[in-house]
Amino acid sequence: MAAAPKKIRDRHRRLAEEIEAHNRRYYVDDAPTISDVEFDALFDRLLAIEREHPELVTPTSPSQRVGATPSDSFSSYTHRLPMLSLQKVTARDEFDAFDQRVRAALEADESVAYVVEPKLDGLAIELVYEQGKLTVGATRGDGVTGETITPNVRTLRSIPLSLDQGLAEQYPRLDVRGEVIMRQSDFAALNETQRASELPEFANPRNAAAGSLRQLDPSITAGRRLVFYAYGLADQDLPGLETQTAVFDLLRTAGFRTNELTTTVAKPDEVEATFEQIRELRPTLDYEIDGVVIKVDSFEQQRLLGQITRAPRWAVAWKFAAELAQTVVNDIEFSVGRTGAVTPVAKLAPVRVGGVTVTNASLHNEDELERLDIRIGDTVVVRRAGDVIPEVVEVLTQHRNKAARSVRYPDRCPSCDQPIVRLPEEAARRCLNPSCPAQREGRLFHFASKPGFNIDGLGEKLARQLLDRNVVTSPADLFFLTVDDLLPLDLMAEKRAQNLIAAIDAARATPLPSVIYALGIIGVGETAARLLAESLGTFNTLQNADQATLETIDGVGPVIAGNVIAFFANEGNQLLIKRLRAGGVLFPDHLSMRATGLPLSGKTVVITGTLSRPRSYFKEMLEQAGAKVTGSVSKSTDFLLVGSDAGSKLEKATKLGVTVVNEDEVDDLIAGEPE
Repeated sequence: MAAAPKKIRDRHRRLAEEIEAHNRRYYVDDAPTISDVEFDALFDRLLAIEREHPELVTPTSPSQRVGATPSDSFSSYTHRLPMLSLQKVTARDEFDAFDQRVRAALEADESVAYVVEPKLDGLAIELVYEQGKLTVGATRGDGVTGETITPNVRTLRSIPLSLDQGLAEQYPRLDVRGEVIMRQSDFAALNETQRASELPEFANPRNAAAGSLRQLDPSITAGRRLVFYAYGLADQDLPGLETQTAVFDLLRTAGFRTNELTTTVAKPDEVEATFEQIRELRPTLDYEIDGVVIKVDSFEQQRLLGQITRAPRWAVAWKFAAELAQTVVNDIEFSVGRTGAVTPVAKLAPVRVGGVTVTNASLHNEDELERLDIRIGDTVVVRRAGDVIPEVVEVLTQHRNKAARSVRYPDRCPSCDQPIVRLPEEAARRCLNPSCPAQREGRLFHFASKPGFNIDGLGEKLARQLLDRNVVTSPADLFFLTVDDLLPLDLMAEKRAQNLIAAIDAARATPLPSVIYALGIIGVGETAARLLAESLGTFNTLQNADQATLETIDGVGPVIAGNVIAFFANEGNQLLIKRLRAGGVLFPDHLSMRATGLPLSGKTVVITGTLSRPRSYFKEMLEQAGAKVTGSVSKSTDFLLVGSDAGSKLEKATKLGVTVVNEDEVDDLIAGEPE
C-alpha cells in the first residue's frame, strides 16, 4: 500500500491536534468550545483518513482512545522509584506532632511551607512519558511492583497521549503519578446501566474505577467515564523544579488535570483552615475524598527528610472522621477465620455509610460483644473504620424494645462443632481443630490469593469445592493437580481447567515475600512478610531464625517473632513445607531477585551517625550498587556505614563482628576496590 501523500498526512496531524485540544478543554479544563455533534464530525473525519491510510495510526492517535485488542492478562511493572504510602493523622495535635518532627529534622526555627490537596478515593497509577510519548501506564500495586495497563489508560481522555515538544526536550523522561476516579454522577449512571442489564452493581465509585481500569478488554474501560488527576512526579531532582507547587504548574501546562482545591500554605493554622474548608466542601463534590494530603513543598527539604520503610517523612494524610449511620441488627452470627478465630458478626439492615451499602459489621471478639451489650433487634450506630471496615460504634439502648434478644458466645465451633477456647492473653476465642472446614477453606483461599501465590482462577467457591470433594486436603496439594482432577468439578470446562493448571505452574516461582505471606503465619501480613524476606534473604534463614534475630528486624516485634518461631516448630507446618518443595515450589532467595554483577550485590548495609550528606543520598547510592539497606544491625549485616556520633548500632556491630566502614571506604567498595 502506497504511503499517504504529505497533504493527507498534514490533514491527519491537524485533525489529531484539534481533537486532542478539544479533549483537553472538555475533560481537563471543563470548558468545551464545540458541541458533541461537532466533535463527533471531527472524529469521523480522522477515522475515515485512518481507514484509507492505516499506517497513520500511531499509539498517540486519538482513535486509540476507543480501546485496543483485549489482553489475556496484565504483565507486572516495577516502578523506577517506589510509590510510597502515607502516614496518617486524624486530629490537629497529631498534625502538630508531624510538623514538629519536620521542623526539628530540618532545624527550621520558622514555619515550613506545605502543599495541601484533597485525598482522592480512587486508584493510584503511574504514567511514563519518554521523549514526550506515553509509553507505560501502571497501577501502584504494592508500591514497588504494579500491573501494566497501558492500553487502558490510553482510553482516558484526561490523560495526554503526548507532551509538548519543548517539554519533551527539557524532560526526556517524566514519571507522572496521580489518581484515577469515577465521578459520583457517572457512578450512579453506571449502576443504573448495570441494573437495566441485570448485572451486579458496583459497591462504590472507587471499586468501579478500579474495576473499569483493570479490564482485560480496553474497550470496556473506554466506555466508562474515568478521570485522571495528576498529583506529582516520581523524581525530586528535575532541573527547574524545586517545589511541589512548581510541579503542579508544570502538570497543568502539560495538559493534566490537577485538583482545583490544592493550595500552598505557610503555617499549621493555615493547614487546619484548609482541611476544614475542604471537609465542609466534601458533600458538594462530585467525587469521593477521605481527607487531605499534606506535603512539604520544597524538594530539597523532602530529600533531607527522607523516608521510613515505605512512607515519606515529608508527607502525611489527614483523614476525615469516619462517617456514621443508624441501622438495625437483624441477626448476630459467628464466623470462623483461617486461624481459627471465632468472630461475632452483626447482620444489619442495609444502610449507606461513606458511599457504600453496609450489611455486615464486625463485633471483633467476646469482650466487645459484652461491652456493647448488643442484641438482635437493637438500633445501632455504624461507621466504616478508616472509611473501609464496617463496625458497630454504639448501641442506642433508648430504642431497644422487649423483643430484642441477647446472644451468647458459642462453646463449640460453628463450622466443625469442636470446642472453642480462649487462650491466655488473647481476646479471641479459637477453634483449635486444624481440620475445621472453615479454617481449611480460609487457609486455601489465603494461600492462593493475589498477595500470596496469586493463583488466578482459584476463588472461594472453587476452594470450597476442592476441599469438600477431597480433591485437595492441604494447600500443597494444589501443585500435584492435573486437568483430569479438575474436570469433574462443577462448571469446570477443559479450557478453564488448563488455565488453572497453568496458573499453578507459574506460581511455583512465586517471590519469597509472597511465599511467606501465603503460609498464613499469624500476624504476618504483606508488610511483615516483605520485611522478613528483605532482612533474612532466604527461606531457610527464616525457617531457622531464632527469636532474638527476628526481633532485630524493623517492624517485627516479639509477638510476630514468637508466631514465626511457633509456626516453623509445628509438625504439620513442617510437613506442608516438605510437600510444597516436593510439588516444585522453588522458595527463591529474595536476594536472587535483586540485580547481580554489581559491586555490592547481595550485601546488607546499615547506616548510622551523622554523615556529610543526608542518609537518603547514601541509601540510594548503596542500593544502586546492589546493596540492601536495612535499619537494624544483625548477624546478616555485611557493613555498617558510620558517621560522627554513632551510638548503639556501632556497639552492636562491634560485638557481632560486622565490618564498619566510613564514607571514603564505602566509595572504595562501590568502585570495586579491595576491602
